[in-house]
Amino acid sequence: MNQIINKIFNKIFKAAMASKAFKQNRLQAQSLASMLENESQTWENVKRSAIGGKRILIATSMGCYEHGTLVESALSIALTLRGARVSFLLCDQSLPCCQMIKIYNIAPEDLLTQEHTPRCDECVKQGEDAFQFLGLPILRFGDWISDADADEACRLSESLHIEDIPKYVYREVAVGEHAMAGALRFFARGDLEDEPFGEKILRRYLKASMLTASAMGNVLAKHRFDAAVFNHGIYVPQGIIGEVLRREGIRVVNWNPSYRKQTFIFSHDDTYHRTMITEPTNLWERMPWDFQKEKVILDYLKSRRYGTQDWIWFHDKPYEDLDRIQQELGIDFNEPCIGLLTSVMWDAQLHYRSNAFRNMLEWMVYTIEYFRKRPDLKLLARIHPAEIHGLIPSRQKMLDAIQQRIQKYPPNITLVPPESRISTYALMQKCNAVIIYNTKTGIEISCMGIPVIVAGEAWIRGKGFSIDVNSPEEYLEVLDRLPLPHRLSPEQLLRARKYAYHFFFRRMIELPFLVPIRKHKIGLMLNSLRQLEPGVFPGLDVVCRGILDGSPFIVEKY
Repeated sequence: MNQIINKIFNKIFKAAMASKAFKQNRLQAQSLASMLENESQTWENVKRSAIGGKRILIATSMGCYEHGTLVESALSIALTLRGARVSFLLCDQSLPCCQMIKIYNIAPEDLLTQEHTPRCDECVKQGEDAFQFLGLPILRFGDWISDADADEACRLSESLHIEDIPKYVYREVAVGEHAMAGALRFFARGDLEDEPFGEKILRRYLKASMLTASAMGNVLAKHRFDAAVFNHGIYVPQGIIGEVLRREGIRVVNWNPSYRKQTFIFSHDDTYHRTMITEPTNLWERMPWDFQKEKVILDYLKSRRYGTQDWIWFHDKPYEDLDRIQQELGIDFNEPCIGLLTSVMWDAQLHYRSNAFRNMLEWMVYTIEYFRKRPDLKLLARIHPAEIHGLIPSRQKMLDAIQQRIQKYPPNITLVPPESRISTYALMQKCNAVIIYNTKTGIEISCMGIPVIVAGEAWIRGKGFSIDVNSPEEYLEVLDRLPLPHRLSPEQLLRARKYAYHFFFRRMIELPFLVPIRKHKIGLMLNSLRQLEPGVFPGLDVVCRGILDGSPFIVEKY
């Protein structure tokens, strides 16, 4: 009986939260619409003058993605003010699933009984509210999917062998990779093992991926764009949209909210998950360095321990008392310690050629088994707090996954659970070296002068201050050298801090008109078209130039 009551309560709670978000989005749209109505003649003149300008597609797709509709509605006005001819792309209930659903707002068995998701009606309404008043063209998925396209997507998604799906390519588009990433995100897991509905949900995401590829291909057969901009750049449908655009030689710009308050990361050609790894080092390594920049980055990194300057953080009131940490964990910092930091298992599961292991769990098991044979070293493994404090809490916990594979830990291995309030920074600061797979915390650890070993796709890979490995053999060779005799050299430490400054202050672009309302929620603060004109917000100028001309998304501020 209690389970039934809880299930009913959860549905009511989710519906209330969805309604609240819907009302919030509508208020934001109404505020922007009111602003344009007060300056309607000016806005009509601006749109007319932009008819011959560069053609920009804003492929928002998901109308109920709050960050997307707010950022991209403001961007559409800013780009039009700079002479661009802007169009939108929105879903109109044409996809059977997408990024906007997850197991926390719909059970898989419920999803599989419906043609569309329960959020579709709400999503379409929010998208229309967010963009229709702008008077700019809106392309809708359903208008670009033929009956033949739909039949083929249905047939293939049902008939492909399950093992072939992750690598499946449809019309030159790697739909399988994004379908798998979408399904993992839905389940908040690093794999689909032990999920009774895992295969069926994966096939549903595959169908959505193929429908997206068809729609986008058909759009581009009739309309040509100079560039397209949209959020994330991975999952379904954005990852597929990006693949088709790149195939057709159209410039792609992706963006995501970043850590510092009121900042966003924009990237050319692909999701920032990839571009931050491949970004040329000459963008920052020759940057003039002075005391002011050093102070700015060190002050900010200190604030990262508590999230005081961020609107994305995962540590809940951490404590740094070393005596208390030693007592709680039963360790002695006088013994040589090696740190290890995990990431969330389901997040952005894409293929990277540089990974030494197939996935993070395989890396974790290998590492624990290695340290079993090294009683001279203490391994302090910190499980990522976002497993429980993130926007999408993980259903596949790292500790549970490890315990299924390793029954008993040796005494020299300590696993710090995600709910622990121990400061990750204080813990790692006592380590001889730190091993990571793909966490961004590697940037901060390097700036402490601590050597960082990279076994996955972490952004510090290839930047000249980390120890990068590309295979299990290389990894073993590096582990055999532990403990390391030295911390980072002065030259390496300078590179680490330059890169941190570049990442946190030059690549994270401030858009001050987008303001935090509460954790994971933002609002729009504008009262005039003039605020979005060139010369008002330097960050907005950088973003618009990047979209229109392909210039770097880098701000020179300090």
